[in-house]
Amino acid sequence: MTARSQPPAEELGLRERKRRATRRNIQVAVLRLTAENGLDQVTIEDISRDAGVSPRTFFNYFPSKEASLAGDAPFSFTDDIADAFENAGPDGDPLEDLMAIMAAQAEEDGGVDPELHELRRSLMTQYPRIFALKIDRMREFEAEVGASVVRRLEADAAKRGDEFDPVEVTERARLIGLLSLTLARSAWVTWAEHPDTTSLPELVMSAYRRLREVAGVPERV
Repeated sequence: MTARSQPPAEELGLRERKRRATRRNIQVAVLRLTAENGLDQVTIEDISRDAGVSPRTFFNYFPSKEASLAGDAPFSFTDDIADAFENAGPDGDPLEDLMAIMAAQAEEDGGVDPELHELRRSLMTQYPRIFALKIDRMREFEAEVGASVVRRLEADAAKRGDEFDPVEVTERARLIGLLSLTLARSAWVTWAEHPDTTSLPELVMSAYRRLREVAGVPERV
């Protein structure tokens, strides 16, 4: 898209808000209909009708009913975000950078949806299949983040002129990815208990700082 044909920032913002609202409506619809009618009784047509979209639009957001039941990853990790993360430079901390990405997204309007979380959580106790779908989605996401961390660590080592062991890099990347999600979950649970008195973005970064304190790692200057 050329600069001349690119929509203004305001239009892009409205488009993104509409996209998020539609995605949320679809997830609310599938979870509510499943709670009311049973998992196997809900069809794509039912979900689309309840969400106010066409089946074609449904498939623009989710490839299947199962995908809409599993829901989204904890945070958005698009190609652009991954590229910026992987090329952030050798002087930063990959874990801190991941936490900063999550904190920034938590601060966005609609970035956190406790109602949707509770709807899905209540169904997961009733339908182990939904829990399994969520676990599979999380594993896919962990693999995506882990692969990006591997590329970041390799790029950092190359910029510093350091040699590296691919096996060690892979293990370290897996640990960083899992730690980021664990810290984010800890922050989310704390925030869910006191949503009116705490800030989720601040809690996300606070969880990272507390990890450094526990590990005895001093604050970076």
